[in-house]
Amino acid sequence: MVTTTRRVGERVYQSHLLRRSYREDGKVKKETVGNLSHLPAHIIAGVRAMLEGKELVDLATLSTEQTLPHGHVEATLAMMRRLKLAAILDRAPSKQRDLVMAMIAQRILDPGSKLYTTRVLQQSTLPQELGIGTPAVDDLYEALDWLIDRQESIEQRLAKRHLHQNSVALYDLSSSYIEGRCCPLAMRGYSRDERPGSLQIVYGLLCDRQGRPVAVEVFQGNTIDLQTVNAQVIKLKDRFGVDGAVFVADRGMVTRANLQTLASAGIDWITALRAPQVQKLAAQGALPLSLFEQLNLAELHSDDYPNERLVVCRNPLVAQERRRKREDLLGATEAQLAPIAVRVAAGTLSGRAPIGLAVGAVINRFKVKKHFDLTIDDARFAFTRKSEQIAAEAALDGIYILRTTVDSQAFPTADVVRSYKQLARVERAFRTLKSIDLEIRPIYHYREDRVRAHVLLAMLAYYVEWHLREAWAELLFTDKHAPTSSDPVTKAQRSEHAQSKDRSKRTENGEVVHSFGTIMRELGLQTRNTRRINGTEATFTDVTKPTPIQQRALALVSELPLAL
Repeated sequence: MVTTTRRVGERVYQSHLLRRSYREDGKVKKETVGNLSHLPAHIIAGVRAMLEGKELVDLATLSTEQTLPHGHVEATLAMMRRLKLAAILDRAPSKQRDLVMAMIAQRILDPGSKLYTTRVLQQSTLPQELGIGTPAVDDLYEALDWLIDRQESIEQRLAKRHLHQNSVALYDLSSSYIEGRCCPLAMRGYSRDERPGSLQIVYGLLCDRQGRPVAVEVFQGNTIDLQTVNAQVIKLKDRFGVDGAVFVADRGMVTRANLQTLASAGIDWITALRAPQVQKLAAQGALPLSLFEQLNLAELHSDDYPNERLVVCRNPLVAQERRRKREDLLGATEAQLAPIAVRVAAGTLSGRAPIGLAVGAVINRFKVKKHFDLTIDDARFAFTRKSEQIAAEAALDGIYILRTTVDSQAFPTADVVRSYKQLARVERAFRTLKSIDLEIRPIYHYREDRVRAHVLLAMLAYYVEWHLREAWAELLFTDKHAPTSSDPVTKAQRSEHAQSKDRSKRTENGEVVHSFGTIMRELGLQTRNTRRINGTEATFTDVTKPTPIQQRALALVSELPLAL
């Protein structure tokens, strides 16, 4: 069938001719069999399809048996295949490996408990894609047991991929609350979930410089930060065999014993001084505060820290915020002490002990008790601010001091600061693990090995999500072109490209800018449908045509350069 188009003035005419070719006297000739131009467009399309050898089915004879979300499954599994995650879990294919792959993917798609997972697995094409059928909750628990037995080998493969000689290793600690009372790891401790009365576990996350998770370790809930460092040294030196690594950790993990352990293992480190140590340096005159009226960054040496470099930073924005917050807390404390003074003056509250109890209930509610002088007698109560002490503390606002053993040639002063600030990437990992993205908490397992397996599973899910976020950076609010400031102390600035996305809420191609959650839901709108020809046993599947944003998201997964 031949379609011709011709224009006459402003009008366009189309002709649809049914033609045949034949040979006569050794020449090929063509003959018009019929003119189909008068027929409706759908009939012309049907004739064209039949001439092309396609089999037509009356849509009235079809019924849709099942429609399942598919696009988000395709994107997640495509990234997992690109990351060769199955081989990281175990070299040999097995039912347990497929179930673990399914649980990792499901935690990204729709996280929940293992029982919840069995209920929602069949609500997408995930079990079909992985060929796992309809697993029971006990099957998932057995897969968790299989996973935890392979934690060391999994972490070694990740470390081999992302931690190399002289590389930077970021380490930080967090906690999550746990339901029930039977788990031996569940203890009360410092809660980072702001649930001080709940039992919890503590876990430390080791990442490469870009924030990709490499290893995770679970500790009892009452473990303090500094007690977890030795285990990370053993991992880096003995298990991973990384020589010349630079260990970056928060100031709360630093003790003299920990630093000696790092030094004996030949591992350099970057951390920070605690507030009392900074105050001591200032009192000794080793910290010339007048210097930072002009500079934000300087390097000092002190006899108290031999063989170490001290990098002093001053952030004026942090200083301003701390002054504001301190004044607010002091004012709030005075507002709660004032009514007690009024009651004492009026005689409705008397006696040293009753007055002391009333004052004690409020004086440290905002953690500024140290800044007040209190006078309590049987019939008198007065409070005043310690002005000199407050002024001395305010002089150090915005100042923090990094300490490190790294060589100045390999790590100039600015690079020391930038490396320490990379700990923010571990904090982002914790936010993602705890948020609706991956929901590591609450933890319902009571067996110690299952709790450890649950945390490892969440870490592996974050490993996949980290790469998905990198692939979809142009579709998210992520800044792909963040400028490197010459002053690493100042607040990081977003590139003009990122600011444009923030203002317009549109990408360069005019698409709506998404969050990770909304782009996953957008992909989930692409479905795989199972159709049946009525009256027969014949079925077939088709996938809905992707929208431009779905098509771009799937393409970006295959375009992301990977460090494998």
